[in-house]
Amino acid sequence: MRHMAMTEQSAPEISPPRAAGDVPRERRCLRCSTVFWSEGFGERICRRCKGLKAWQSALSGPVSSRRR
Repeated sequence: MRHMAMTEQSAPEISPPRAAGDVPRERRCLRCSTVFWSEGFGERICRRCKGLKAWQSALSGPVSSRRR
């Protein structure tokens, strides 16, 4: 038997297993309640809401580790 080195082109694409509910489907935005196409259960805010200045400024704003 010959030992063949696998090249990047011939290597199979391996992706981690997904949870049963983590499938692409239509979901309701948690901010505006419109239905949008989501790639998985971790994506719950629609593109329109993510594009708003309020959303963008919240991402770049100060982070507080203090709980209320």
